[in-house]
Formats: sequence, structure tokens, C-alpha cells
Amino acid sequence: MKLKLYGRAYCSLCTQMQAQLLAQAAGRFELEWIDIDDVDALEAKYGEWVPVLLDSDGVEICHYHLDQQALDASLAKIS
Repeated sequence: MKLKLYGRAYCSLCTQMQAQLLAQAAGRFELEWIDIDDVDALEAKYGEWVPVLLDSDGVEICHYHLDQQALDASLAKIS
């Protein structure tokens, strides 16, 4: 499964969630980092909601802080 993490490089919540996800990604999922400041439409859509974690279908798993239970449930759907 490929997860997408929308955030900003200077956002401490974003870098924290990215580190948490990378620490557990091996063999479970791929993580794609997308900086919303690089795309006007994404900045307009997500603005202050970052970080936002989406599954491979584009369904939001969580935002602001990593919801481990929601992540595990999303990953279990494909197992």
C-alpha cells in the first residue's frame, strides 16, 4: 500500500508524523511525502490541516497527529 502524507517542510507536526511513519514503513507500506506549498491547489485544499495522511484510495486516515489505530485499520483492509 502506498500512503500519501501532505505537509510542509517547516511544519513540526508534519516532520514528526513523517518520522513516525518512516520508522514503521518497512515492509508495511510506502510513504510519499507531498509538500503542499509546491502546488497552489493543494495549499488551498489542505491549508492549516497538515499533516494529512491519506490511504492509496485517497481516503483520509488522520491529520495533525498520527492515529495509530486508524493507520492499522487502514492497513488491515489490504491484508
